[in-house]
Amino acid sequence: MEIRRAGLADIVTLHRLVERSYRGDSARKGWTHEADLLGGQRTDVEALSQIVGDPAQRILVAISAKGIVGCVHVNQKDVHTAYLGLLSVDPDVQTGGLGKSLIFEAEQLARSEFGARMMEMTVISQRGELIAYYERRGYALTGESRAFPLDDERFGLPVTRDLSFVVLAKVL
Repeated sequence: MEIRRAGLADIVTLHRLVERSYRGDSARKGWTHEADLLGGQRTDVEALSQIVGDPAQRILVAISAKGIVGCVHVNQKDVHTAYLGLLSVDPDVQTGGLGKSLIFEAEQLARSEFGARMMEMTVISQRGELIAYYERRGYALTGESRAFPLDDERFGLPVTRDLSFVVLAKVL
């Protein structure tokens, strides 16, 4: 499995992977989906293109014989902190350790390219199993919560209005 930085040529395939991993019936094949909490899109081609073109952000992609099967987004928040997001693994290959490998590579990138000493992420508060997964990877709940953009369709169509994010962090 090759893990490399995404480029503009990857955007359409990357978008399909993210949507397949987070939304709709295809996402339900895996355990990391949000399909029961949100409909609509998870992201769009324009947002992914902006990330890829921003020097303070990276998307890493995992490539197998099937093509792009995983990705993770790393964003330099400030001089000491990076943000991990958009961790996506094709539902057909989940539970094989790819998510763990992508997290490791994202942490390495945050340290080496951004000089980060801390990695932060947000997870929808109702996603207990996913929060536990990140805790097993060394992330801890900070006690902070953040509002979910309930009325911004770019982030999905909420099934319930009580969505919020919890913040997790890890010293790198």
